[in-house]
Amino acid sequence: MQYVNLGNAGIKVSPIALGLAFRQQSSEPEAQRVIERAIDLGVNFFDCANNYSLTSTRKSEEVLSSVLQTKRDDLVITSKVNTPTGQGPNDGGTSRYHIMREINNSLRRLRTDHLDVYLLHAFDFETPLDETLRAMDDIVTAGKARYVGCCNFTAWQVCKALWTADRINAAPMVCIQNPYNLLNRALENEMFGLLDDQGLGAMVYSPLAIARLTGARSLDKRQPDEASDVMTVVREIADERGKTMAQVALNWVLSHPEITVAIAGCDKVDQVDENLGALGWELSDLELARLNKASKTLRWKPITER
Repeated sequence: MQYVNLGNAGIKVSPIALGLAFRQQSSEPEAQRVIERAIDLGVNFFDCANNYSLTSTRKSEEVLSSVLQTKRDDLVITSKVNTPTGQGPNDGGTSRYHIMREINNSLRRLRTDHLDVYLLHAFDFETPLDETLRAMDDIVTAGKARYVGCCNFTAWQVCKALWTADRINAAPMVCIQNPYNLLNRALENEMFGLLDDQGLGAMVYSPLAIARLTGARSLDKRQPDEASDVMTVVREIADERGKTMAQVALNWVLSHPEITVAIAGCDKVDQVDENLGALGWELSDLELARLNKASKTLRWKPITER
């Protein structure tokens, strides 16, 4: 495993992180085996959130906590705040009230005294950004998180957050987390330039377009014809290379210097092995050109991820 810096931060992470949303897995023993297999293969980066659940009564943070007890110092853990956690008026968003409550809830479920990266799960239009970033800075100062970042922000929102943090002398964001894949290249439109200029790390989710780029899930009939063209080229290159479609799609994502980490959600152990097979080799310039040509219009017409 060749580890990389998370943007300009000193912390080093695996270029593939394990996402713990567990969409198709409800067995806790199997989920733990998935996490342990990823660790065995060199993954040290685990992406979680306070609203990710394995079952209706078991949070993903709690599943991860069982593994953390013997390996905490070797792993980099994220969690997130914003998504509603209940029906109350303060059970969501990024107010100081909600952030301070949820960091403690996440730490309790994880059975650890700190997160490595704490992420704002979405931009909150109802809370002053100063309030949000001061709360995140207090969490860093208290040692409850080492770094902070954001998810699903647009480029202007990231820029505003960086400017605001600088103005109030708060901990700056070190990374963003947004969708990016061969069927959704919208991140290139404005965000790539900002990432390069500000030295931010980029964690990208849905690198396989929620299994569509594995060939295991059919495309939606409403999706543009270009999506079918992309699938055809991915399948051709996979066959030519003796790789899987997932490995080709992940390798393409990581071929971009702006991308630090691809977050792969795995529900089974064999999926971990397959996804890690995207590392250790490179697509040729010709193969990259074929993929880029097939998907070029999707830079402007992103396919909805959720």
